[in-house]
Amino acid sequence: QVQLVESGGGLAQPGGSLRLSCAASGFTFSSYAMSWARQAPGKGLEWVSGIYSDGSDTYYADSVKGRFTISRDNAKNTLYLQMNSLRPEDTALYYCKVRFNGVDYWGKGTLVTVSS
Repeated sequence: QVQLVESGGGLAQPGGSLRLSCAASGFTFSSYAMSWARQAPGKGLEWVSGIYSDGSDTYYADSVKGRFTISRDNAKNTLYLQMNSLRPEDTALYYCKVRFNGVDYWGKGTLVTVSS
């Protein structure tokens, strides 16, 4: 079955960096586009970034463009999100997602807190 497990969240200071990972299993990772989304406390889900199956194209929400970088290692079945210049408003639960056979699968998320 499809499984997505996020890791790498934690506490960061404003201006700091974190790198999130998403370990995928249960499907042919290299054949599917992947994305990251987040949900801040008391707010709705926000799409953050997406990447093509082969990594050839990437997309970002305006709120993170120039600060976050999405990447993937198809040999390791792992998706990444490098987050730099973090801001308090980046505080959220971060999820990775895949659409497999027409169904969206999500991990359980990893919590990022940006605070001094």
